[in-house]
Amino acid sequence: MAKKPDVKESNPGFALGKENYKLLVIGFVIIIVGFLLMIGGKSDDPTVFNGEEIFSFRRITLAPLVVLFGFAFEIWAIMKKPKDSQQV
Repeated sequence: MAKKPDVKESNPGFALGKENYKLLVIGFVIIIVGFLLMIGGKSDDPTVFNGEEIFSFRRITLAPLVVLFGFAFEIWAIMKKPKDSQQV
């Protein structure tokens, strides 16, 4: 009978390290802040249109950039190697 090679039992833990999950939470908070920056522009009178309030720099430029930065941060947080696996 052929001898089977020794198979080491692996510990199926989490897919990412503890640091990665912390960074994911930070990225999620950045995305939420970006969406909160988009909120507003409501007028008290529905017949009045205030273009300056709706099309402000904060809502049109800053908030989408913050959201995109948050998504890029999330991708980086997922791809970052945990410190414990970098040891050789």
